[in-house]
Amino acid sequence: MTADTVADLTADPTSAVRLLGAVFRHGQCAGRIVETEFYDQTDPASHTFGGPTPRNQPMFEAAGHLYVYRSYGIHWCANIVVGEPGWGSAVLVRALAPLEGIDLMWSRRPRAKKATDLCSGPGKLCAALDVDRTDTGQYLIDGGRISLELAEPPEPDAVLVGRRVGITKAVDRPWRFSFDDPNVSKPRPRR
Repeated sequence: MTADTVADLTADPTSAVRLLGAVFRHGQCAGRIVETEFYDQTDPASHTFGGPTPRNQPMFEAAGHLYVYRSYGIHWCANIVVGEPGWGSAVLVRALAPLEGIDLMWSRRPRAKKATDLCSGPGKLCAALDVDRTDTGQYLIDGGRISLELAEPPEPDAVLVGRRVGITKAVDRPWRFSFDDPNVSKPRPRR
């Protein structure tokens, strides 16, 4: 990702669609993003709904930063910040299709039964890529250990839209986006 392409990541659900197909890389491991969810400060399900805190501060940074949080005290979840600085919005990376470092992913996810289980959920992909709180606040365009490479925007008819999962507020918002891909988390959106 370059500084030029960061401008593509505006603070609205189109950024969640724009990130589909991008390659998310951490160290030796990489995967193609096949599922996303959008969150912003107008959304009661978002960490930014109540305003900035020390925990959610990265979500108020410029587009292209990473926000990592612990879900239910168990799993790390990675979010790509979108929009202008000062507006709390991000896209949760929900699933990846593994591309590189697959043997290393297997060693980090020994309970996975098949290749499509490696990164088919936000906690699974963070475990497989070894993403944790130490990565929060990283800028994904500076060529560091963690990065994002945008792909061509997906064709509209290739994108499935559904309700977000794993939340209790604003679940009816159709801000979950995916490809028809076996790596997408369950329940899978349908056409």
